[in-house]
Amino acid sequence: MLPEEFRRVAHEVVDWMTDYLAHPERYPVLPRIKPGELMDALPHCGPDQGEPMSVILEDFRRKIIPATTHWNHPGFMAYFSTSASGPGILGEMLTAALNSNGMLWKTSPAVVELEQVTLEWLRRWMGLPDNLFGIIFDTASTSSMHAIAAAREMIAPAVRTRGDGAGLVLYTSEQSHSSIEKGAIAIGIGQENVRKIGVDNAFRMRPDALNDAIEQDRTRGRRPFCVVATVGTTSTTSIDPVPEIAAIAERQGLWLHVDAAYAGSAAIAPEFHHILAGAERADSLVTNPHKWLFTPVDLSALYTRRPEILRRAFSLVPEYLRTADDPRALNYNEYGVPLGRRFRALKLWFVLRYYGREGIARLVRDQILWAQELARQVDEDERFERMAPTPFSVVCFRRKGSNEENQALLERVNESGEVFLSHTVLNGIYCLRLAIGNMATTRNHVQRAWELVRAAV
Repeated sequence: MLPEEFRRVAHEVVDWMTDYLAHPERYPVLPRIKPGELMDALPHCGPDQGEPMSVILEDFRRKIIPATTHWNHPGFMAYFSTSASGPGILGEMLTAALNSNGMLWKTSPAVVELEQVTLEWLRRWMGLPDNLFGIIFDTASTSSMHAIAAAREMIAPAVRTRGDGAGLVLYTSEQSHSSIEKGAIAIGIGQENVRKIGVDNAFRMRPDALNDAIEQDRTRGRRPFCVVATVGTTSTTSIDPVPEIAAIAERQGLWLHVDAAYAGSAAIAPEFHHILAGAERADSLVTNPHKWLFTPVDLSALYTRRPEILRRAFSLVPEYLRTADDPRALNYNEYGVPLGRRFRALKLWFVLRYYGREGIARLVRDQILWAQELARQVDEDERFERMAPTPFSVVCFRRKGSNEENQALLERVNESGEVFLSHTVLNGIYCLRLAIGNMATTRNHVQRAWELVRAAV
């Protein structure tokens, strides 16, 4: 592609992007297609001869967009809402243009050093301790897997070479994200060696049950090695009692990992620093700026106060990757599985600089207030009941009735095209789950969602 053609087409694409971001609500948030419909609409083989960008963009508009679930839509209130802010998108565009690979400091000093600077800013804003090493991965699933591998390295370093992790046991809440269990599977711990600890009536891990499980496993000759606490669980956004869990982990000599993938961003507002109480005692912590920090997918930040153990778990330097030994020339590839590393920090740097700490905190505060307002409205409507506390921006509620009635209610609401809600199951009961986190979402959008729910009963 010649530079002038690129310039012309790029302007057209940016114009489309600008119009899209200005009015994403013109599209139904959920696509109105059936499985396989897009595949049937596209050629089964790629073209032998190149096609003009005009034809490719037309197919993007006519075929790809109608098959897209619009995560940037203000009515997207399912799962954990995410949104790509303008500054983050611009950073992503420049990342693609530079096409840097920060596998070593030498291969792109900017990738490595901006990552260190940006994660230091984020650490300070979240009120985390000074002695943390930060590294960016794609998702919390990958970050937590690395933390679990570091925990294994601390307790059973011989596993790295021999591959025998028999007897190692990981502990987490029954409300924790499935990525913790997947991480244990990925590094060879095995599902059967993941203990899911019971929760209290606010869906928080019970420290007494955790301690009992560890003691029982030791009695059986097992090797407890890692505890994962969650700040902002996926179903209910509950906050595990991290200080009490940290005390148990310290007494038992276990690695403590804190999963704050969703809720960590709330700590940027000083009045929410308390949600990370006890996290200063953790060995590692993950938070996802691509969730509630308006950064385009994907970007997950893993922090650890034991970087030497993380490095020991993964460092493998063949001759072709050796560089001059300079203590300030950090080679991130030694701290994880990936060798190739995208310039992810650039988009986060753009977001943090453009909005500033107070700008981000204001958005988070507003969204928590809207969720708490909705929670009160649910409580006041005798047809509905709230199923969990609302510490952040997620409300779990249901119509008083059967699981089947609530499932049908959710489907009717989502068919409107205006909003997209998800669900969870708590104590065997099917619940609707409304998550506020999109930058474009306003109080009016939240109230409209509640109006649609009530009208669909």
